[in-house]
Amino acid sequence: MIEKDFVTEGLKRTRIDEYLENELERAGYGGMEIQLTPLGTMIVVYAERPGMVIGRGGKTVRNITQTLKTNYGLENPQVEVKEVDVPELNPKIMAHKIAAMLQRGMHFRRVAYTALRRIMGAGAQGVEVTISGKIRGARSATAKFNDGYIKKCGEPSTRFVKEGFATVQLKPGVLGIYVRIMPPGTILPDKVDILKAAVEEPAVDTIMETLETEEAEEPQAEEIEDTELDEIETEPLENSITEAEEEAVEEQEEKEQEESDKTKEEAEDKDEEPEEASEEPKKTEKK
Repeated sequence: MIEKDFVTEGLKRTRIDEYLENELERAGYGGMEIQLTPLGTMIVVYAERPGMVIGRGGKTVRNITQTLKTNYGLENPQVEVKEVDVPELNPKIMAHKIAAMLQRGMHFRRVAYTALRRIMGAGAQGVEVTISGKIRGARSATAKFNDGYIKKCGEPSTRFVKEGFATVQLKPGVLGIYVRIMPPGTILPDKVDILKAAVEEPAVDTIMETLETEEAEEPQAEEIEDTELDEIETEPLENSITEAEEEAVEEQEEKEQEESDKTKEEAEDKDEEPEEASEEPKKTEKK
């Protein structure tokens, strides 16, 4: 019995969605949500142009509320209208726009690639547009156009991918437009983040401080070594200077002694020379 309740609830939601889509096609219908509250049933309608949904003085909203209450058996329905932030990321709106362009006589390939560019330009991760029907000739065919990355099967395709469907009546027949969009920011379950291993490294400030301290200590050690070398080198120089002075003093003493000896010899010679000089004048006188 529970399965029947689920089926009947799903059929009711589908019928309400089809009614709102036909009623608000010109307003850019983008979907709806049904929320059960203690006061009644809240129906949130998303539209590209909310003003057309509300109507003059709320006339359109009141008509929709009365129809939902009488024809679809909703208790105290309350309709709330919200504007779609990015219409290019809403598959239902884009499917209706593609249908409108095809109805104006544009080629299906041109229409599909224009829609792809607009959707991917809005930031979607991936998009797929399928147009089926009598697009080339008398026989039915299907053309698929896709761009980006999009999931096509599994639980992620039903959970993350948004879908929209629209139909258009042309002279050859009816065309079906099916749009699937993967919105931006979707995180898939197979995404793996590789974390870097945490390596404990000393901070840059501590490294710089240690280098500065080492550089500051090295010159001191060099100065100490230089002072020790200077002391070692100065000691033999002082010794060598004193020895040279002693040698010079000895040489001077020897010279003084020699000079004194010479002066004594000269003095002795002078004492002998006067006698010889006295003899020479006598000889000259005789002459």
